[in-house]
Amino acid sequence: MAVTGLGLVTPAGNGAAAVWDRFLGAGPTARPDPELEGLNVDFSCRLDDFDPPTLLGGRLARRLDRFSQMAVVAARQAVADAGLDPADWDGTRVGVVLGVSANSVQTYAVEYARLADGHADRVSPLMLPRSIPNMAAGEVSLDLGARGPGLVTSTACASGTTALALACDLIRSGTCDLVLAGGTDSPRTPMTATAFDRLGALSRRRHDPAGASRPFDADRDGFVLGEGAGVLVLERVDHARARGARPRAYLAGHGAATDAHHFTAPHPEGDGLARAVRAALADAGLAPYEIGHINAHGTGTPLNDPAEAAALRQVFHRPPPVTANKSVIGHTMGAAGAIEAAVTVLTLQHRLIPPTANLDRPDETIGLDVVTKAPRPLTVPTALSVSSGFGGQNAAVVLTAADPGALRCASPWPGSPGSTPACCSAARPPTGPSRSRTGGTGPPKPPTTGRSPCSCSATPWPRASVPTAPNRPSARGSQRVSPRAPGARSTSASTRGSAPRREPWDGRCCGPRGCGPGSPW
Repeated sequence: MAVTGLGLVTPAGNGAAAVWDRFLGAGPTARPDPELEGLNVDFSCRLDDFDPPTLLGGRLARRLDRFSQMAVVAARQAVADAGLDPADWDGTRVGVVLGVSANSVQTYAVEYARLADGHADRVSPLMLPRSIPNMAAGEVSLDLGARGPGLVTSTACASGTTALALACDLIRSGTCDLVLAGGTDSPRTPMTATAFDRLGALSRRRHDPAGASRPFDADRDGFVLGEGAGVLVLERVDHARARGARPRAYLAGHGAATDAHHFTAPHPEGDGLARAVRAALADAGLAPYEIGHINAHGTGTPLNDPAEAAALRQVFHRPPPVTANKSVIGHTMGAAGAIEAAVTVLTLQHRLIPPTANLDRPDETIGLDVVTKAPRPLTVPTALSVSSGFGGQNAAVVLTAADPGALRCASPWPGSPGSTPACCSAARPPTGPSRSRTGGTGPPKPPTTGRSPCSCSATPWPRASVPTAPNRPSARGSQRVSPRAPGARSTSASTRGSAPRREPWDGRCCGPRGCGPGSPW
């Protein structure tokens, strides 16, 4: 599935460019929140420079709860970024799928206060249409003329990632040509903050709000409430090509699983998350060693981080570099997975992994390579974004670079001592392709002998070739399906479930993890 547009409204900035700059600098956004004054936790990550009347017009802004306001603004950004004009599209082929969790707590807080004060006559007649969870998707559809399916996913803090998966399936099934998919939430109310604090989920680092969100740090004590929205434009590859769009990345696969362990706590060994990741890899036709980066759920709670790390260690022999976006913008609940997927797309585009903020004393029991202090070059064109939530919900998506051949293997893979490049010039070609865990043919297995460290400017993995999808009628008639892009799924019986075809390995580089000292091979 082609990702052709991004829209981001977050505490780190408004718009993809501003958000990316803030993440590269790892600048935390948590600070005292006047709306939470007097509580045990009186700080949050809130939006700056977000003025709904200016962005939406006074009438529309007054009609919408904050979670819908952010969704509409992010959706408009994404559509513009994709080069789309709603006046020109067939709205019946355009869907909207948004994840929400807290949804309309802002409206409930205001209207309940009026009722509790004895002013029933002042309760707004818009209270119900503002507050039902589907209104964010409904308002986006109304604003942009998207007349296909308008759906909401609610899998707690995995909602945004689940929305991307559902949107992908709507396109695969032929129901839609493109879908605006993502998540939105604004849980910053005294009641929500108090409830999470009573659960022991929030950081109480009142003396240092900016340092409160610290995923994978030994001194972590909980997450920080955030707010925001992220929307991605997902399109059929042939639809994007037909209109001359240039994808930012591809959504190659998705997976979901439930812990069935506890109503709030994650499975201590990360069982559900590990199964969700394996399902996403299988859907993408990739083996674990083909993933070059993980955007972690990384809440910074005492229970989540070790459980998530355990899940990743189950799946990956040696997990690739990890980052945790919540260290910068806090926990945006139903929007988190969508925002993090969008940041992962930017990571693939810019070939840089943004650092995790506040990781001053890494927890030695975690066992992950967490990027911190400064951005790190990305040398492999695939990434994973994962989410978990109350109720044992887990979801994962695999994203691949739109231009993987441009990446280089000039920098060492983390874990290799010194400055040994993650490539080798004297390697012998492998004897044949390897078999992936999913039963498909994966990239050739790197050799175990005959290699030497070197400097290498070639692509650091066997580039995926572009298989041709079978000629078949589309959902809109007898159009021929264009060749699929890397990560897109074929529907033919002979190729379903298999990995993408690969060009022969040329011996110039050993693979995504390198072949120098410290390589997992």
